[in-house]
Amino acid sequence: MFDLFIEGGWLFMSLITLLALAMLFFAAKGASLVYGKGVVPTPGSLYYIRFFGMLALVTGILGQLIGLYEAMKMISKMGEVSQQILAGGIKVSSITTLYGFLVFLIAHFIWFALDMKAGSLATTVERR
Repeated sequence: MFDLFIEGGWLFMSLITLLALAMLFFAAKGASLVYGKGVVPTPGSLYYIRFFGMLALVTGILGQLIGLYEAMKMISKMGEVSQQILAGGIKVSSITTLYGFLVFLIAHFIWFALDMKAGSLATTVERR
């Protein structure tokens, strides 16, 4: 796992990890409200979970695009490259996008679970 982190590029992988930690912070904060205290959170408090998940995805895509741009720049200088080297470069550049997409999916699953629970709490409060 650490090999993928280094292979994907420490800068963008670190940024995505920080965004994932921020997302998990807001998810824990929302979960403590919904599950711990039984309080319906404001819509804005759950928004940050999706926001940081989406930002992680965009950061991953940006990392891949910058990697592909640098690879194409080197290929244009070299002239000719074997298919194995080109495929390996595309594979390595995809690591940040896959990591960002994983964070994005986790964020949306967490947001969905918290939003559903908050909706059921709101319905229970309205019935009283």
